Amino acid sequence: MPNDSQQIPTTHIGSLPRPPELLDLLKRRQDGEQVDEQEWAETVREATETVVRRQVDAGIDIANGGEQPRVSFNWYVKNRLSGIEGTETTALWADLQDYPEYADETFTTDVLDLSEHPVVTGPLEYTGREEAETELAVFEDALDATGATFDDTFVTSASPSVVTATHVNEHYGDYEEYLFAAADAMQTEYELLAEAGYTLQIDAPELLTVGQTDAYADASLEEIKQASRLHVEALNGALENVPAEQVRLHTCWGSYEGPGHRDTDLAEMLPILYEADITGLSVEQANHRHQHKYRAFAEHPVPDGWTLIPGVVDVKTNIIDHPETIADRLERVADAVDDDTPLVAAPDCGFGTQAGLGMVSPEIAWAKLEALDEGAAIASERLA
Repeated sequence: MPNDSQQIPTTHIGSLPRPPELLDLLKRRQDGEQVDEQEWAETVREATETVVRRQVDAGIDIANGGEQPRVSFNWYVKNRLSGIEGTETTALWADLQDYPEYADETFTTDVLDLSEHPVVTGPLEYTGREEAETELAVFEDALDATGATFDDTFVTSASPSVVTATHVNEHYGDYEEYLFAAADAMQTEYELLAEAGYTLQIDAPELLTVGQTDAYADASLEEIKQASRLHVEALNGALENVPAEQVRLHTCWGSYEGPGHRDTDLAEMLPILYEADITGLSVEQANHRHQHKYRAFAEHPVPDGWTLIPGVVDVKTNIIDHPETIADRLERVADAVDDDTPLVAAPDCGFGTQAGLGMVSPEIAWAKLEALDEGAAIASERLA
């Protein structure tokens, strides 16, 4: 826990608001239109510099490039993996199927049709090295251009099982073959990002939301756990050459404003999450349905040497979380974990996980991050 001279650091979960001109270009690219490459590069550069400056202004300690050139936290991989072609209509999350009238409103976006999932039609191989390196270079240039300095920087990457959960398989013989093929392909990206010196954030919401998928909507808890264990096994294989000290993992119950009544219980899933070869764990704690689940960390202590990154800012409402409320959330988590478990304060999820589907207005998103910094300072003083 922090002492008199140390504040709980702040971070976020990767995606940050994109400007309208970038959203327009992303939509045109998504629709298969030709986009002027110079205009694209300049727009991405300006957007990345802007989010770097605004992270400084908001008091963020552990920063990234805001995923500005990505169409989403998961579907960006269709531009970095071979064997993906076309889309197919798929079922919505199980909790939304119970409330179909609301579901029609939830996934409306001017950029993506979230009912249409990319289709795997051939072998998955990593072909995105140039695009990944360009994204890193733009972030590094933004750091130089702005003169920004942070305690640490991170880069996000999709987990093998979020790839398989959100891309339709029409090539591999069974799910396990498909999953481990995705892991083999994504391994290249993990190693590339880690070798560049960044903390690698693995985005793996499906480790908590597998029960929300159509395939597991009626599955038993034990079947859900077995699926999550398999997902962790595949992830660990893909991370075999990346030091655990360089990896943090984000999981959640989905970045959309859904009923959540089918969500798995954190206490049931934590032991499986602890099997991952990581040393940082990000989990929602501000979500209205899950604020009580800080108790799970007392029941299942965070492994030695790990950092816990509790979500203490809600990303699904335009209410700006009060700094005192944020501090209260941090204190609850601090009381539940061992005294030597480091904490990093974060929002529950990203603010722009799917381009064009920001549930929080951009300026309010930045105000929430400013409140995060204030709340972390308050909690640090109380806990000193």
